[in-house]
Amino acid sequence: MRPLTVIPIAIFAVIAAVFGVYLWQVGPGGKDISQLPSAMIDKPAPQFDLPGIAGAPGEIDTLGLKAADLKGKVSLVNVWASWCPPCRIEHPILMTLAKEGVTIYGINYKDKPADARRFLAELGNPFKRIGVDNRGRAAIDWGVYGYPETFIVDASGRIRYRHVGPINPGQVDSIIRPLLKKAAQASGGRK
Repeated sequence: MRPLTVIPIAIFAVIAAVFGVYLWQVGPGGKDISQLPSAMIDKPAPQFDLPGIAGAPGEIDTLGLKAADLKGKVSLVNVWASWCPPCRIEHPILMTLAKEGVTIYGINYKDKPADARRFLAELGNPFKRIGVDNRGRAAIDWGVYGYPETFIVDASGRIRYRHVGPINPGQVDSIIRPLLKKAAQASGGRK
């Protein structure tokens, strides 16, 4: 073989090996990327004050969301967008949790107001309040880099858990509900 044909083959082999190792790590029994570590765990939620989705006065999605809203009871904070296919997949789970009485706040990430409203009209609105993060600054402050991302925040406003990607039904029972219960107990029962 000539050197000019060996070099591309060697480069391809190295790239394939790197991807193979990564896939082996995240495969069955490997790393669960939905539970990535976060520097925000056990720290207060970042300070933010986001406007609501543009719409008719008095609707939940026009109220906006700020850090102070997260204090007083355990809640989920879900970062979502209408353009995010995994957000659509996860949405029925959020609707179920909201019907069970879980307080869920939404941060709508870099979305068009009409698209966000259409998404909620079609799939339902599980959010008690929604803040619009048009510039992405709040998402950066929360350490978000995948969509959707969901955080459990205790009654004092501290982040207790971070979930990257859509929550699946098995994770609701094995992770989310137990952590919500634990956060509520630590907060003196304030769900």
